[in-house]
Amino acid sequence: MSAITIMELDIDIEGWPAGDWDALAQRAAYAVGEGEPLLANPRLMVSLVFTTGAEVHTLNREWRDRDKPTNVLSFPMLERDELDSLAPDGPPAMLGDIALAYETCAHEAADKGVPLDHHAAHLIVHGLLHLAGHDHVDSDEQAEQMEALETAILAKLGIADPYGA
Repeated sequence: MSAITIMELDIDIEGWPAGDWDALAQRAAYAVGEGEPLLANPRLMVSLVFTTGAEVHTLNREWRDRDKPTNVLSFPMLERDELDSLAPDGPPAMLGDIALAYETCAHEAADKGVPLDHHAAHLIVHGLLHLAGHDHVDSDEQAEQMEALETAILAKLGIADPYGA
């Protein structure tokens, strides 16, 4: 089995309780690199912000024209075809930004009866897959494919299927 080289994560944690969120994010990124080979490129850089629900709500309103809270936002900076053609050698390439909302994540985890770190890992995986061009909005088929990929990646982390299948 060959070693996966993951993207570089620039992680900022503000407004989340004490925890090893950095290590969780690194493990999630590694598992994503195993499940989505386009993200196993060492040139890729991702900004990941663990922040407050209010901050994510503001970002959602200002950048997505959606004046409501949400759990995770992804802001891709490369198209999937650019990602596909990105050689592993060369200067760093910014894949995009992800923001996780603490209060929304904590509320959802409690509602689902799952540990906060498991739900946060799921949302990191979800956000990274969005940065790789995966989506779940345009069709049921897209949604099923993305959910199956998330479920397989989370299984590598020892996290149960978040969709309950």
